[in-house]
Amino acid sequence: SNAEYMGTRDEDISKKSFTGQEFMQFDEETRKRLLMDGGGSRVFSRTEPRDKQALVKLLREQGEVPAMTGDGVNDAPALKQAAIGIAMGIAGTEVAKEASDMVLADDNFATIVAAIEEGRAIYSNMKAFIRYLTSSNIGEVASIFFTALLGLPEGLIPVQLLWVNLVTDGPPATALGFNPPDDDIMENPPRRSDDQLISPWVFFRYMVIGIYVGFATVGIFAYWFMVDYSGDGHTTITWNQLSNWGHCPEWEDFTVKPYLGVDYSGEKACTYFQEGKKTASTLSLSVLVTIEMFNALNALSEDGSLLHTPPWANPYLLLAMVLSFGLHFVILYVPVLASIFSIVPLSSEDWKMVFLFSFPVILIDEILKFVGRRLAKKEREARKKAL
Repeated sequence: SNAEYMGTRDEDISKKSFTGQEFMQFDEETRKRLLMDGGGSRVFSRTEPRDKQALVKLLREQGEVPAMTGDGVNDAPALKQAAIGIAMGIAGTEVAKEASDMVLADDNFATIVAAIEEGRAIYSNMKAFIRYLTSSNIGEVASIFFTALLGLPEGLIPVQLLWVNLVTDGPPATALGFNPPDDDIMENPPRRSDDQLISPWVFFRYMVIGIYVGFATVGIFAYWFMVDYSGDGHTTITWNQLSNWGHCPEWEDFTVKPYLGVDYSGEKACTYFQEGKKTASTLSLSVLVTIEMFNALNALSEDGSLLHTPPWANPYLLLAMVLSFGLHFVILYVPVLASIFSIVPLSSEDWKMVFLFSFPVILIDEILKFVGRRLAKKEREARKKAL
């Protein structure tokens, strides 16, 4: 009846259910085949302590991660040998408790399920923390790389990058540890002992998001120089001039209008690419901060859409985002701090452009999550067939 209950009702249970004596009569190769081939569950009854120990050893030799429950003195060897030994806290002997890795205080097997769910949630949140910081840092590196590759003026200076890494990123990264578990977290088959923390697909996702972060921060920097979208009267230039700004002294008839109270007439025109870039640099910094806040929302779930796992699923993350944005606004709108970070206050038109360049990171990750869900479903089905 136990074999039928565990999913073998419509199968021939002659190769699914054994007594300990029956199973141990087979040779080792046959035992391995009966235990591993065909998937599904196995039921063993009337097993002696040595039978349990032999089963645990056999499973470990096949690369499995067996758990063993027990309460008596005779269960101690198998509890010790298992990947995780689980003893009963009420009915269990002291010997069994000492030999085990986990003690069920209430002797309730449902507690094991709850512990597994909590463990999976912790592992998932650890991956979210890594995913958020890694993709964000790749974005910062990509920004610097694209700037050098395209020959543009420096968009983000060291003190700005240091501020983002040490202050702005910290609260959201910490808050990701409070993410709720995904609804389907217990539907996933157990992880293999050789599973990679960062698989090729996950690394590809890091790179795609990171490259977009670099593109957006550099893109808005160049866009400000080339388009006067806010009507603030700054001098616009061509892409060719911006990417070859180092040759500015050789240009003829290059003139720049005064901007932010600074005179760029005559020989001072070429200083526009360094002294006049404060607004462009502020836009780059603001896009970087905003994208990383959106990226934190993306990290709420590895493959779950934001439509299914909304931002308010983790209120601590929302508070962390408010704190990070608040700190960013402080350095933007407090003159002394703005001077230290070489930035200027942004107008409403500037903020519209910041969100225009930042929001696509959510759309890109939603596409990647959709693909990830399809890949995870295929892997889940393949593993279930193998069980």
